[in-house]
Amino acid sequence: MLEKLFFCLLACSLFIIIFSKIIRRNDANYMLFLVLQAIGIAVAFIEINLKIEENAFWWAIRYLFSIIIPLVIILMELRGLNFSELLSVAAAKFFMMLGDTKKAKAILVKLVTKYNDSYLGHKLLAECYEKEGGMRRAIDEYVTAVDINKKDYKSYFKIADLLRDLGKKDEAIQMLEHLVKTKPDCYEASCLLGELLCEQERFKEAANVYNAALIYNPGEFELYYNLGIVYTRLSDFQMAKEMYEKAAAINHKMYGANYNLGLIAFIQRDYDTAEKFFENSLYGELEAMSYYQLAKIYVHKGDKDKAINFLNKAIELEPSLLKVAEKEKTFEKIKEYITVSVKMDEKENLDDDEIEEEEKRSEVLILQENEARKYLEDTLKLIDEMSESFSKQRIDEKLNYIFNKEKDKKELEEKVFEEKDIEKANEKTQKELGTN
Repeated sequence: MLEKLFFCLLACSLFIIIFSKIIRRNDANYMLFLVLQAIGIAVAFIEINLKIEENAFWWAIRYLFSIIIPLVIILMELRGLNFSELLSVAAAKFFMMLGDTKKAKAILVKLVTKYNDSYLGHKLLAECYEKEGGMRRAIDEYVTAVDINKKDYKSYFKIADLLRDLGKKDEAIQMLEHLVKTKPDCYEASCLLGELLCEQERFKEAANVYNAALIYNPGEFELYYNLGIVYTRLSDFQMAKEMYEKAAAINHKMYGANYNLGLIAFIQRDYDTAEKFFENSLYGELEAMSYYQLAKIYVHKGDKDKAINFLNKAIELEPSLLKVAEKEKTFEKIKEYITVSVKMDEKENLDDDEIEEEEKRSEVLILQENEARKYLEDTLKLIDEMSESFSKQRIDEKLNYIFNKEKDKKELEEKVFEEKDIEKANEKTQKELGTN
C-alpha cells in the first residue's frame, strides 16, 4: 500500500510537470504522454480502491506510463534536447520512408513554425523540398540549417550543389571555395569545385584544387584521373602522363587513363608503350577507338596484316570510323582491304549496365574527358599529317607550338584580366581623390 501511495505522489508530480509544458509551450505533442500518465495513475487508484492484489503486468504498465516515460522526457530536456522536436522529426522521417513527402512536409512546417531554431526540422524540410523539386525552397531551408549549425558542412555542400543545378555556377564556386578553405578534407566539395572550374576552363585553378584534395585523399584514383585531364588541357603532357599512370595503378579498370596514355606515347612515337596502353583500354565505349589506334600503330610498325585486322574490328564496332579511316593518310595503302560492310546510319545501343554507369558520372566530367581525349587525338592527327620530309627539328617545333598554344591563350587572358583590375583600381583612386 505504501508503495502505491508513493507511486501516486511521484506520478502526479510528473503529470503536473508535463502538463505545465503543454501550457507553457502550447505544444500538443506532449498530450499523448499526458494521456498515458493519466492511464497509469488511474490503474494505481483502481488497485488501491478495489484492493486488488499485485499483478506484474499492471505494475509494469503503470510504472512505464506514469514514471519511466515522463522521466525520460524530463531528463532529455534537461540535457538541452527538445523532445517534441525529436518526436516530429521521427514522424516526418517515417512518412518520408513511406514516400509520403506531403505529410512529412506538413509535420515539419508545423515544427519549424513553432520552433524556428529547430536545426533538424529545417534540414529535413530542405530534403523534402529537394525531393519534390523545389530547389529554391530547399536552398532557403539548408541556409537556415547552416545558420543554426555552423559546422553542418554537408548542408553547405548541398547549397552549392543546388546552386549549380539552378545555373548559378559563380555563386556555387564561391561557396565551395569557402568550404574547402574551412574544411579542406571535404572530398565531395573539392571534386565539385574542380568540375565547375574545368567547365569555365579555369584549368590552373582546378589543378590547385585537385592537388590540395590529394593531401587528404591520396588513394582516390579519380583525383589523379581528373588531374590528368586538367594537365592535358593545359598542354602539360608530362604531368598528364604521370597523373594518368597513377590513376591506372590504383584502379586497373581506368580504361580512359590507359587510352590517353596510349595517345601520349603515340605522340612521342613510342609505339611499343602506346600499343600496351591501347590494349589495356579495349573495353566499352573506348574499344573501337583503341582498335583504331592499334591499327595505326601497326601501319607505322610495318605490320600490314595486324593493321588490316584491327582496322576492320574498329569499323565493325563503330561503323562511323569507316569515313574517318578513308580520310586518314596513314591507311592509304590498306584502305582496299577493309572488308566490313556497314550501314552508316546504324548506331549500336548501350546495354542497361553501360547506361546506368554513364548516368552515375557527371555530364561535365564526361565532357571534359571527351575534350581532353579529342585534344590528344587532334594533336596526334596533326603530327601524322606532317610530311615525311620534315626534319626532326621541324616536327619538334610543331609539337612545341601545339603544346604551348593553350598555355599562351590562358596567359593572355590572365594578362587582360590583370589590366582591367588595374584600370578599375585607378578609376576608384581618382574618384576618391576628386571627392576629397
